[in-house]
Amino acid sequence: MADEKDFSSLDGTYGTGVGTGADAPRDIGAPVGDSFDEFLAQSDAVSMSESGEVSAPASDSFEEFLSSSDGTGEAVAAKPDNKLVALLKSVFGVGQKGDRVSGGEKFSYYFYFTGQNVIYCLVATYLSAYLLMQGIDPEKIALVMLLVKIWDGVNDAIFGAIIDKIKFKSGNKFMPWLKMSVVLIPLSVIFMFAMPADIPEIGKLVWFAIAYLLHDTFYTMCDAPLYGSVTVLTDNFAEREKMMSVKGIFGTAGSGLTGLLATVLISRAVGLSYFVVAVIAAVIAFATMLPFCIKGRERAPAPPPEKPFTVGGMLKYLFSNKYLLIFYLAFLFSSGLSLLGPLQLFMSYYVFGSELVTLYVGVITTVPFVLAALSVPYLLKKISKITLYKIALITTVTICLLMFFFAKGNVAAYIVLSVFNAFPTAITGVLLFMFTPDCAEYGRFKTGIEAKGITFSLQTFMAKVTGAIQSSLGLALIGLFGWQSVQADSFADLAAQNITQSTEAVNGLWITCILVPLIGNFVAFCILQFYRLKDKDVALMMRANTGEISKEEAMKGIKCRL
Repeated sequence: MADEKDFSSLDGTYGTGVGTGADAPRDIGAPVGDSFDEFLAQSDAVSMSESGEVSAPASDSFEEFLSSSDGTGEAVAAKPDNKLVALLKSVFGVGQKGDRVSGGEKFSYYFYFTGQNVIYCLVATYLSAYLLMQGIDPEKIALVMLLVKIWDGVNDAIFGAIIDKIKFKSGNKFMPWLKMSVVLIPLSVIFMFAMPADIPEIGKLVWFAIAYLLHDTFYTMCDAPLYGSVTVLTDNFAEREKMMSVKGIFGTAGSGLTGLLATVLISRAVGLSYFVVAVIAAVIAFATMLPFCIKGRERAPAPPPEKPFTVGGMLKYLFSNKYLLIFYLAFLFSSGLSLLGPLQLFMSYYVFGSELVTLYVGVITTVPFVLAALSVPYLLKKISKITLYKIALITTVTICLLMFFFAKGNVAAYIVLSVFNAFPTAITGVLLFMFTPDCAEYGRFKTGIEAKGITFSLQTFMAKVTGAIQSSLGLALIGLFGWQSVQADSFADLAAQNITQSTEAVNGLWITCILVPLIGNFVAFCILQFYRLKDKDVALMMRANTGEISKEEAMKGIKCRL
C-alpha cells in the first residue's frame, strides 16, 4: 500500500528537489480567453513550432491558469500577464517551459492521488474500529490482518513482474491497470464494510479475510502503475520531479478530507453506519480517480524493467550498509509501535467520553503541524538532519510521558499537549525518509556499488512491515487487557446500547495508544545514537560518487566512521 501511510503515512518521500526547464524563454502570441470554456477552445487551436514545441495562449484568470494542449498531449509554456496566475502555475507545475503534460492532465493525475488516499485513510484509520464493532475477538482480527499484511509485503515484487510481462493491445504499460483499479478499489472497500451482522464469527473472519485480501491486491494494482505512470507521462525530468512533489499535497488533502468527514459522519452527532460512510468514500474516490483514466496519456518511452529485488537481496544489502541498518532498526520501533491511529476513535470514546475528541485534536493541531513542517528547511540550515530528528524524537517522548500521566480523561490537557506534540511530530514526519538517499550515497561511497533501487525498495518494504505491526499489534494488546467484543453499527448505536468496557480494558487501551508509542520512540532515539552520518559527510560522498573529487580527497573531510 501507499506509504505513507503515509503520514504516514505515513506514504511518501520528503525533500524532493524541483528542477527548471533549460529552454530559453519564447515570445508567445495568442488571444486571452475570458472563460474556462474559451480557454479550452483556444487550446485546441494552438500550433506547434518547427522545433516541436507548442505555443500557448496567455491567461489572466484563475480558471485559465490550467495550461492548454494541442490535442497531442503537448503542454504549453504560457506567459501570463497576471502575477497570481503565474504564481499558481509555478506552485502546481503548470505551463512551465518545456512541459509535455497539459494542465488538465496534470490535475487529473494529482486528483487520482486524492481519491487513492481517501480509500487508504478510510481503511487505515477506521477499519479496526469497524471490525471491533462487529463482535469479533480483537486477537483474531489481529491474526487475519497480519497474514494479509505479509502478502502485502511481497506482492509489490510479484505485481511488478506482471506489469513488465503483460503487453496490452494499446501499447500502454500503466494506464490499463489504473482503468481497472478505478472500479475495483471502490467496490472492494464497499464489500469490506458490507459484512453481514447476523453471520457467526467464523463467517465474519472469512468475509474479512477475503475482502481485505482482494482490496490489498487491487490497491497494489493501482499503486505500482500510478507511481510508474509519471515516467511515461513526460520525459522532462524537471516536470516529472515537480509532478511527484505536487501530488503529495493532493494526497494529503484526500487523507485530511476523509479524516474529518468520516469522523463526523460516524459520530453520535450524525450516526451514519460504517457501510454508508464507505459508500460515500468510494463515490468520492471514484469521482476523483476517474479523470486521469480518461485524460492520462503515455507519451514517453517506458523505462526498461529494473532488476527485481528479492527480500533476501534486500536484507543482504541492509546488513552491508550499517547506517541504513541502524536507521531502519530505529524506524522499526518508532513506526511499528505507533499504535494510536487505528484505535484513536475508541480511545476518544472510552477514555474521554466522545469519539469527536480525535476530530478536535486534528483540527486544532493543523496550524502548528503545518508551521513546524514548513520550518524544517530553515532549521536544517542550522543543524544536521540526524540531530534535528533525535531532538524531535526525545521531545515527543517527553510530551507523551506527560500525556500518559496527566491527560487521561482530561480533554483540555490532552488537546494542549497534542498541540505541543504536533511540532516534533511534523518534523519527524518531514525528515523520516530523507535519510534513505544519504544511506544510499554512503553505500556507494563505501562499496563502489550503485544500489539506489534496492535501497528505496527496502524503504517500501520496511514501511509495509511496520504497517503490518501497527495493524495487528494494537488489536492483540487490547485483547490481552480483556477487551469485550461489541456489536454496533455506529457510535450512536454503541451509545444507545450503553456498551461499556472494564476499567482494565480502558486502561489497556490508554497504554496501547500512548505508552507503547512512547516506548517505541525512546528505543528509536537510543538506537540512533549510533547513527553518525552527518550532512557534511554525505555532501563529500556525493561529490566523490559523481567524480567531482577523488575518494581520497573526500576521506580527508569525512568525520563519520565508515
